[in-house]
Amino acid sequence: MKKFLSIILAIMSLVTAAAQEFRCSVSVNYQKLLNSQQSYDSGGDKKVFDNMKKSIEDFVNGRKWTTLEFEQAEKIDCTIGLILFERTSPTDFKGQLSIQLRRPVYNSTYTSGLFNYMETADFLFSYNESQPLEFDPTLFSSNLASALAFYCYLLLGYQFDSFSPSGGEPFFEMAHTVQEAAASSPVEYKGWQQKDGQKARYWFMENHTNAAYSKLHDAYYTYHRLGLDMMTKDQKQARANIIQALRYVQDVHRTRSSLLATQQFLDVKLQEVISIFTPAPPEEQKEVYNIIKEISPMNAAKLKDFNTK
Repeated sequence: MKKFLSIILAIMSLVTAAAQEFRCSVSVNYQKLLNSQQSYDSGGDKKVFDNMKKSIEDFVNGRKWTTLEFEQAEKIDCTIGLILFERTSPTDFKGQLSIQLRRPVYNSTYTSGLFNYMETADFLFSYNESQPLEFDPTLFSSNLASALAFYCYLLLGYQFDSFSPSGGEPFFEMAHTVQEAAASSPVEYKGWQQKDGQKARYWFMENHTNAAYSKLHDAYYTYHRLGLDMMTKDQKQARANIIQALRYVQDVHRTRSSLLATQQFLDVKLQEVISIFTPAPPEEQKEVYNIIKEISPMNAAKLKDFNTK
């Protein structure tokens, strides 16, 4: 993974090449449209949804997002789901995006969740099956292309943060560039601005580019590279490093509570943390419990079997 340390901003070359970074599985669920009485939803029109799925796959998997060369085994496994709720014209849709990312753990067949998020059900976008999805990080062309690109850069940020110290920073900065271009679009789409609610895409970008929350980058590296990747070598030290990663998240929480990024970290990692520390010594269980209880009191009950005395 030494090549991950050589990242520079020039990684944003978008020339299509053979060694793409993602191995993304895409699903488009249009059942709600077929069950409705909306216009443009006749059975003969189902082909548009197959083409939509293929367009998203081609956009994510066929585009070169960095200048780095990825071997097949190094490709990033992720899934993108799109549930469609409304179709108000032949090309205009309303739906909900979900994004998942998993990371392989060194010297094992286990994969660990890095990101698992479902947006609110108000994703408005246009899709014309006769036109390819076009993208320029500094220009807004469509809400679908910008949202997909935003999450691609976000996923790259998480992936690289988990392999090298602050390795994902250039990708989070690119997500910022995409967000700014989308937020300045003449047509206002929800999710790109601070005012769009606590679960807006804006906050993922802000949480990972704000220097006040830099320990989030430390948390992902320490948890994965110094924690999970060391489990087969030295479990005690690996658990100590995972606790340190949780302390980093705790520090960020103390800087500002209820961050979207800290909640996302716990949402993805809680069950894994429980399984790692269930057989651990009581003193480790107690520290993990106290950290979780402070960050997310409602999740503390899930650690009911831990020794917290």
